[in-house]
Formats: sequence, C-alpha cells, structure tokens
Amino acid sequence: MAIIRYEPLGLLSQLQKELAHSFSHFGNEFSEGLLSNAEWMPAVDVKEEGNQFVIHADIPGVKPEDIEVNLEAGILTIKGEKKSESKTEKEGYTRVERTQGSFYRRFSLPGASADSEAVVAKFKNGVLELTIPKHEAEKPKRITISTEE
Repeated sequence: MAIIRYEPLGLLSQLQKELAHSFSHFGNEFSEGLLSNAEWMPAVDVKEEGNQFVIHADIPGVKPEDIEVNLEAGILTIKGEKKSESKTEKEGYTRVERTQGSFYRRFSLPGASADSEAVVAKFKNGVLELTIPKHEAEKPKRITISTEE
C-alpha cells in the first residue's frame, strides 16, 4: 500500500493554477490581479510600525537578482522565479518537495502613506526584508480669515 501525503493547500494551489490558466486570455492586467500565473507563493509577514511598514518574505533558494520588487500607488508587488536545479535521475526512488518556478505576491498599503522613494530592501539567509517609510503626516494649517470692508 502506498503512503500518500495529504496536502489540503496543494488542492487550493492547483485550483488557482487552473483558474489562472482558464482566464489567461483576458490579458496581462487580469493575470496580475487576484489570479496570477505564479507557481508558488512565499510566506510573508507584514507589520505596520509607527513611522514605517516592515515586510519579511521567505524566499529560500532564490538569488536576489531573480527577485523584482515594485511599489506604485500604494501597491507593493514582489515577484520572481526560483530556478529549477538540473538533476540526474538514476535507478531508484525520487521525491521532490521543494517548490520551484515563478512566484508573485501583491499587497495594498493603507492610503498613500508609503514613501516609494525611500524603500530599503535587504536579503539575507533566504529572507527578503523591506522597510517602507511612511510619508510625514500633513500638519494642520491654520487659515486666516480676512474681512471685507
């Protein structure tokens, strides 16, 4: 009897791939929306601190030059590709569980508070860290009222 590993999230991933493939004829705008052609999604932590957003994305096995990060109109996009390793198969058993292929994550940051000109990206030990400062809050300005005489 064969042992089969139960992976409920694998079923959702397969459904997402099939839906993305079905709707791919709608053009690039749709495929970069909720449904993407990504083959896997890195785990991401998003934290809002007092004056900045801090994002950690687990992207092991990917070179920094294979990762693209964009911030436009409050939308943060992280995408790239994990290259497959060339492997020689010999007689015997082979099992591959590590993910490979393209990945894509997209986040909407609250309001227009993110300062896209001052984003700092660091990559260490397979973790991408993004620090996105917020724009300074606009201070209230007192407006003087003139009287007409």
